[in-house]
Amino acid sequence: MNATPEPNSRVVLRRVAAEDQEEFTGLARASVDLHRSWIYAPATAAEFATYLARFDQVTAVGLLVRLRDTGAIAGLVNISQIVRGPYQRGVLGYAAFAPTAGHGYMSEGLGLALRYAFGPLGLRRLEADIQPGNETSLKLVKRLGFRQEGYSPGLIQIEGIWRDHERWAITSDTIGHVPPPPPGPFPGEPLPYV
Repeated sequence: MNATPEPNSRVVLRRVAAEDQEEFTGLARASVDLHRSWIYAPATAAEFATYLARFDQVTAVGLLVRLRDTGAIAGLVNISQIVRGPYQRGVLGYAAFAPTAGHGYMSEGLGLALRYAFGPLGLRRLEADIQPGNETSLKLVKRLGFRQEGYSPGLIQIEGIWRDHERWAITSDTIGHVPPPPPGPFPGEPLPYV
């Protein structure tokens, strides 16, 4: 499995920033039915501020999948619970937004996120926890080369309910070498690996 994006990728990744709040929260509100009990995306200014504060660029990184041609947000990718030392791992979270869901943008965006995680972030392993009924998400990680490693009853609380999750993972050695990126980026500019 080669997660390196094609040069003509339809999406880019950018770090989530305060100026994304209005567009992001509007998309979160428009995507409530799509996200259902799978994830919770911040839908108010206060929730977005809390969400943004999580991303210290050390233990958590928040990214947006944006359409290359318009700059519109198509989805989000979070790499959290980053552990260094002998682990070099992180936990992957992601979601598409309703207006652009079903067009393959998240597949491209997650491919870029894998390249970023295994390149500039220096991780060796990414884990994704997915509810068994979330067929769309399960198909996506399978397509990207993740392998199922287990099942955890009541793993994550969403909407006040402790929900079961399958545990999926991918390691850098299963997708091949990822070249180091050029220096950068500057705030608000595309990350250098897109």
